Amino acid sequence: DGGQLRKDIPEINSETGRQLFEGDIILPLERNALRNNAYRWKFPIPYILADSLDLNAKGVVLQAFDMFRLKSCVDFKPYEGEQTYLKFEKLDGCWSYVGDLQSGQTVSIGERCDYKAIVEHELMHALGFYHEQSRTDRDDYVQIWWDEIIEGFAYAFDKHNDSFLDDLNTPYDYESVLHYGPYSFNINSNVPSITTKIPEFNEIIGQRLDFSRTDLLRLNRMYNCTSSLTFLDQCSFEYINICGMVQSGQDDADWDHTLGKSGDEDHTLVGNCADRGYFMRCDTKTGHAGQSALLESRVLYPKRKEKCLQFFYRLNGSPQDKLVIWVKKDDGTGNVRRMEKLHTITADGEHHWKLASIPFGVQTKFRYGFQGIRGDPAKSAGGIAIDDTSLTETNCPTNIWHIRNFTSLFNSTSKGDYITSPVFYSSEGYAFALQLYPHGRNSSPYVNYMGITFHLCSSQNDGLLEWPAGHRQVILSVLDQDPDVIHRMSLSLSFTTDPKQLVNGRNDTLQWDKPSITGSFSSVCNCYMSPGVGWNTFLTHRELHWKKFLKNNDLFIFADFEDLTHLITTEVPV
Repeated sequence: DGGQLRKDIPEINSETGRQLFEGDIILPLERNALRNNAYRWKFPIPYILADSLDLNAKGVVLQAFDMFRLKSCVDFKPYEGEQTYLKFEKLDGCWSYVGDLQSGQTVSIGERCDYKAIVEHELMHALGFYHEQSRTDRDDYVQIWWDEIIEGFAYAFDKHNDSFLDDLNTPYDYESVLHYGPYSFNINSNVPSITTKIPEFNEIIGQRLDFSRTDLLRLNRMYNCTSSLTFLDQCSFEYINICGMVQSGQDDADWDHTLGKSGDEDHTLVGNCADRGYFMRCDTKTGHAGQSALLESRVLYPKRKEKCLQFFYRLNGSPQDKLVIWVKKDDGTGNVRRMEKLHTITADGEHHWKLASIPFGVQTKFRYGFQGIRGDPAKSAGGIAIDDTSLTETNCPTNIWHIRNFTSLFNSTSKGDYITSPVFYSSEGYAFALQLYPHGRNSSPYVNYMGITFHLCSSQNDGLLEWPAGHRQVILSVLDQDPDVIHRMSLSLSFTTDPKQLVNGRNDTLQWDKPSITGSFSSVCNCYMSPGVGWNTFLTHRELHWKKFLKNNDLFIFADFEDLTHLITTEVPV
């Protein structure tokens, strides 16, 4: 982030001097794209990634596509000569047309616009939506301070009547990804141009995490989505039907539908609601060693090959207890009976909830299953528990950093203090680590922000890898632990390595060369660590507590480092 605050769409666009409708919209001749069905897209939407786009922006656009597929029926495909399409270009700022013009149209992802939520915002315009604060009833919910708006930009705060906008029978949404922030087009950086009638939302409007629940409700209503494209299954086990999962009749024991209690809470509600908070448990303190219980999902019908099974688990029985993850596939005759073991989790002496992320590929109908195996009942004081499962047809994160007791860590550190992650490995074999600054880096002028840096690490793979490690995208995501995967609003930030970038202050050393050349030895990892690159303003302290980023006092950060070389040249002729 260059050490600076991330700018939002109004600030980026006002600096270009270009005056756009509502600040980031180019209008067609007929303006009511929201009400006119002729402006609705047919899916999948053809797209072109112009070569003017920064490489990082290309990767971020594809990340945004994945969010639409996970949370709606909106889909995209590479352009193949169709009459209508979206062409993503790096022009003057972040802007879009509204609706399908049926002749091909541009979405501008300009300098500093390459963030997942900003791309989602612009794509929502392209799909036919205007800004939240332009609703007919907006004055019931927000106050526009006209005297605080930059001269010539008051038009960006116009509101529209019912003949122009359709709220799709949804309430005003302070959390919408389409809402302006409080300091949009403002004269004085410390004086807002918009405030909320409910003061608690003053720091919420303008959020750039992800779609809100109401954003998704409107999107799915407008396009008559009855299901999303890449979501398959999830369960928080709050109801006795346990989401259609079944107990195997061929094993020695059963999983119990268990109500959490003090000291043995579930993961969904963490014991915060009386008579609620269930999870599934395989008791390992009774019976005999080697006995097992298999809990299987209903039969599922995939549309894509890649799968990501995520769930929270807790092993607090004997050290010999095991949790085995299986997939049972169609045997070719229509019977789902061919077993394949995916992963085995063994007890490690830690009795808290952990997150598992299991990738696999299957293209025929299947079930997934959890097998609990009793180790030594005489030494068990508990059992094996699972909660908040989800299955999506997406790629799993390559690495997960689980930070425990975060509040204690936060309260015991000061600005400049940091913690270092374990050493992770990318899919290509590059080693790297993260450093998280709970109160920000010493070099940061900002308060109430967490900072984070990414460091390549030396490893035994270095002699085999490509150096400098250019054109790789770093993706860091803080998990919103909402049990409903569709409504998670996780933070995701990315940057892409430039093979020509020099180490700051060293004109003879490439930033992304081998860590043994660029960095210094660290006793933390017993390796060389390259100088860090990242964000001074990674996550605000308010956001940390607004969504479910912290749960059970645990924070989860997903980390990926993936090659984008194949996206360097993507533009095709129209």
